[in-house]
Amino acid sequence: MSARTQRRRLVAGVTTALTAVLLAAACTSNEPEPTDDDTAGAAVAPGSDNDEPGDKIVIGFSAPASDHGWMGAITSAARAEAEKYSDVTLNVAEGTNDVNLQISQIEGFINDGVDAIVLLPFDGAALTDVATRAMNAGIPVVNVDREFSSPFAARATILGDNYGMGVSAGTYICEKVGDDPDAVIGEIAGIDSLPLTQDRSQGFADALADCGQEVDNRVAADFTVQGGEAAATNLLQAAPKLTAVWNHDDDQGVGVLQAIENAGRDEFFMVGGAGSANVMRHIQDGDSVLEATVIYPSTQAADGIKLARLIAQNKTLGDLASLGVPRQIQLYAPVVTADNVDDYLSIGFES
Repeated sequence: MSARTQRRRLVAGVTTALTAVLLAAACTSNEPEPTDDDTAGAAVAPGSDNDEPGDKIVIGFSAPASDHGWMGAITSAARAEAEKYSDVTLNVAEGTNDVNLQISQIEGFINDGVDAIVLLPFDGAALTDVATRAMNAGIPVVNVDREFSSPFAARATILGDNYGMGVSAGTYICEKVGDDPDAVIGEIAGIDSLPLTQDRSQGFADALADCGQEVDNRVAADFTVQGGEAAATNLLQAAPKLTAVWNHDDDQGVGVLQAIENAGRDEFFMVGGAGSANVMRHIQDGDSVLEATVIYPSTQAADGIKLARLIAQNKTLGDLASLGVPRQIQLYAPVVTADNVDDYLSIGFES
C-alpha cells in the first residue's frame, strides 16, 4: 500500500471524536516495554514515546502576516517545534493577510504533495474550500485558531478558548472584589465586530454575574498599541474611579498602560489578555496596575505541528486511552499571577 493511499485512509477514517480541553504540548509519555508481537506500521499505542524518529515527512505551514506580537509568536513557535524533529521538514509560506495569496499557498502545498498541512487561516470561511481540496487529495489538514466553515476541511482542529478567557478574567476579578456594591469594573475589548471579541466579552459578563457584578464602563480598541492607548484614554475620562479593568489583548495593552501612566491613575488593578512576556514581567516586578493576564496560547501552531506529525505517521496522542488524534482540541485559558508567572514566562510572546 502506498504512503498516499495510507494517508487517504487516515484522512477518511473517523478515529477519536472527542473535544479535549488540555494543553496539547504533552504528546509523549513513558515508553512501554517492547514486545515480540509489535507490528510494523500499526498505530502506536498510548504510552509510546512519540518523539522517537519515524517516517520522514514534509509539513506545509501557512499563517497570516506577523503584524502582531501574538501572530509573530505563532509562526516562530511552529518553526521551533518542527526543528525538534529530525523526521520533519517544514515548508513555511510567507505570512500574508491576502486571502487569495494564502489560497495559492495551500494549492502549492497540494501540488507539491506534502504529507500534512498546518493552517491558521486569515479567514476560516474563505480558506475552507482549498483546505477541503487538500483533504480530498489525501493530505491531512490541521486547522489552527480560526475554524473552517465545514468539518470536512480538517482532520484535526486546535483552538484557543475565547469565551473561557472572559470567564477566567471575570472569575479572577470576582475573587478580588467579591460582591462589593461600590466596585466599578471596566473592560477594554478588541475589535467588536469579531466573534472572538464577542465571545470574550460574553464570558466576562457571565463570570461577573456570578458574584453580582457587571461591566460599568466598556470601550473597544483594535488590537494595536495606538488603538489601546486611545480606547483606554476614553475609558479613563469616562470613569473617574475604577476598581478593576480587563484588557482583552496584551499587544494593545502596551498602549493601555501608556494611557494609564499619562493619566496618573493607579487606584485599580488590571487583568491582561493573551499572555505576553512583557506583561508577565510587569506582574513579576509589581511595577504597574497589572496583576494578572489570561493566556490565549501562542503555542497553538506548535501544537498543530505536533498533531500533524502524529497524524502523518499514524501515531496516537500520548496520555489518551483512545487510539488516534482527537478531531478537536481546545486549549485552556489559565490566569497568570505573581504566584505562577514563572511557570508561564517561557511561553510568553513579546508585544
